[in-house]
Amino acid sequence: MWWDENLLALFRRNLQPTITYWSVFFSFGLCIAFLGPTLLDLRCQTHSSLQDITWVFFSQQFCLLVGSTVGGSFKKSLNLCLLILLISSLTISLVFAIIPFCQHVGVLAMVMAVAGLAMGNIDTISNMQLVKIYQQDSAVFLQVLHFFVGFGALLSPLIADPFLSDTNCIQSNTTLNGSSNLEHIRNSIVPHHPGNVSHYVLPLSGPVVSNVSYAFWIMAAINLPVPIAVFLLMYQKGMVPGCHRRRGSLLSADELAMETQKETEINEEKDPEIQEGCHGVHLLCCQNKKLWNAPYTFFAIHVCSAVILFMTDGIVGEYSGFIYSYAVEEPLLLAHRTAGYLPSLFWACITLGRLISIPVSYKVLPRSMLFINLVGMSGTFLFLLLSQNSIPGLFIGTAFLGLFLSSVFPSMLAYTEDLLNYKGCATTVLVTAAGTGEMLLQILVGTVIQTQGSNSFLVCGLSLSILALSLFVVLLVLDSLHPRGLEGSSDKTPELGSDPERYQQ
Repeated sequence: MWWDENLLALFRRNLQPTITYWSVFFSFGLCIAFLGPTLLDLRCQTHSSLQDITWVFFSQQFCLLVGSTVGGSFKKSLNLCLLILLISSLTISLVFAIIPFCQHVGVLAMVMAVAGLAMGNIDTISNMQLVKIYQQDSAVFLQVLHFFVGFGALLSPLIADPFLSDTNCIQSNTTLNGSSNLEHIRNSIVPHHPGNVSHYVLPLSGPVVSNVSYAFWIMAAINLPVPIAVFLLMYQKGMVPGCHRRRGSLLSADELAMETQKETEINEEKDPEIQEGCHGVHLLCCQNKKLWNAPYTFFAIHVCSAVILFMTDGIVGEYSGFIYSYAVEEPLLLAHRTAGYLPSLFWACITLGRLISIPVSYKVLPRSMLFINLVGMSGTFLFLLLSQNSIPGLFIGTAFLGLFLSSVFPSMLAYTEDLLNYKGCATTVLVTAAGTGEMLLQILVGTVIQTQGSNSFLVCGLSLSILALSLFVVLLVLDSLHPRGLEGSSDKTPELGSDPERYQQ
């Protein structure tokens, strides 16, 4: 057995909430990946231009960032967290069901904005609650969490694919530029860079022939068990009116330690003297008004970790968005169908990497995993630049880049929270920074490609990965300088699993 008994006991005790948070993150993945493949059919449904429909991406992503920030304000109340997760997961099913009835691009943008808010809350709260439950052992469970988002992101395009239109879904007697190769247009669309499709002109009026509505209704049905799982967790916790939580029999040593830790945390929240001594904790985390008493390393760790994720998640966005366009242009000039496999390969390897990272993260520290990932990213981009005229080299590099990028976010979250004594403060900052990077860097890199040519695509990736690696070295220095004893309650609270016998005395 590769898990020790203490961790296994902790997992058993938190089995239902852990599986619930994992399933909610599946909803997040299901909702984040369906827009790209279905965008042309949604354009037909709303009778809008390509430039107009691509702004639906912006509506979703912007509200996702807002939801990620707002989600951090629910940290203090488990009841409120679960209620928000219930509403958010149910909202995603409702959004899938409503999308086929949106006949105007403005209405569709508003619906996707609501979905973005729900996704942002799910992103922050699920990460935050798992860190709060498992603390120093959270890395393994965060890797599983992010595997589920990858699984959902892989599944939704597969569900949509049989229902996508093979020909122009707006029937018109006029033959216009771009209507003969919808698959090429679909792969060329980049979510936050509408300028790259401005030269395509498709019909805006005429009868619509599309079956994509069935795909959305199937995804709505698949997602329905998720809010049910959240409701059952609320019922088990006694949060449903008229229901009372039943206490079990005697607790084991590890369970007793966990209960002791929870009681201590509750007392700390109520005791103003303990709050006064809680140095360097975010306002939402500890209600501390004397934030200037925090050591400078507290702020530097937040900033450094956030910027690293800003760049690494930005690389995910820009690589998945532009790898197809890079492959079909000089010097490779790949066939459209062959180049279309590259984004799928990239996301498949990200999901595979997250699956592999689950057992690896138990044996390897998050700090070591981050170093391997960032060095691997830089090496992969260097390999892609050196073999830019090789088609096999492009496929190999894409696969390795997906593997190295796969576990960066959960490892960084686990490492940063460990540095800050698991106060949960960093989760909101890191989630928001990652989402912002994915949106903004796609726009910036797209602008560079338009002005400097397709070769700048790999140069941007190499520059960002080297900069992220350099900042990680700075983060390691901050790790050695940061006075952890100032913030935590480790002096007052026993560590789970460290010495089970002492809790039985």
